[in-house]
Amino acid sequence: MTETEINEFIVNSLKKNGSMAKGEIVDVINKKYPDVNNTSISWKLHKLKSQGLIQSPGYGIYSYHVKENVQWSISNSLKRYYNKVKKEFPYLQICVWDSRWFNSMMLHQPFKYYLVIEVEKDAAESVFNTMTDISKKVFLNPTEEIFNRYISNFNEAIIIKPLITEAPLLEQDGVTLASFEKLLVDCIADKDLFAAQQDELEFIYKTAFSKYNINVNKLKRYARRRSQLEKLNELLYKTTAK
Repeated sequence: MTETEINEFIVNSLKKNGSMAKGEIVDVINKKYPDVNNTSISWKLHKLKSQGLIQSPGYGIYSYHVKENVQWSISNSLKRYYNKVKKEFPYLQICVWDSRWFNSMMLHQPFKYYLVIEVEKDAAESVFNTMTDISKKVFLNPTEEIFNRYISNFNEAIIIKPLITEAPLLEQDGVTLASFEKLLVDCIADKDLFAAQQDELEFIYKTAFSKYNINVNKLKRYARRRSQLEKLNELLYKTTAK
């Protein structure tokens, strides 16, 4: 029994099962190699994960299929708007995102899209006033009526809305963006903003989890923050349960 043999056994077990809880991995190793203790198994899992040979999509869960981390496509307009707000409000927490990021995960492609700027609630109106100097197609935290009566007339619109505190964000190319985990929860919670995605939520989740590395713990933590954990769990059960 060598370390390489045990590592190969772990990887092959995950290949066969797709994903396994740590306790399940310990059980199958103990049956095959009864002399290997739990501390050694924990270290081997940590080492395999750090080498990129396996991944941990959730606490105590391991899988073989190493998925790619999402890299959002940042348009010139989105970056320009972000830089404009950061210049005017350098100490303001802000994130931006583009509704077209969902297009690759949808069967039906929306013809209209939004560039969204999320900022601290107290500053939203000030940011809105600043952005109206750039475009007249700017809307502040629009209601369903505003979406239907006005925004639907534009192929592109800029939306300013309050940023939920403790929302999971990411940095890419010097721009603070909404993380995948944040957007997956938001498309459940903000049905008006994500109207085009509502009929395809299950397909979006299936595609997202099959292609990308999603942090389930971060996803659930933010869902709990937005009081959407029950709905999220239902969707996860339908789309990712093995």
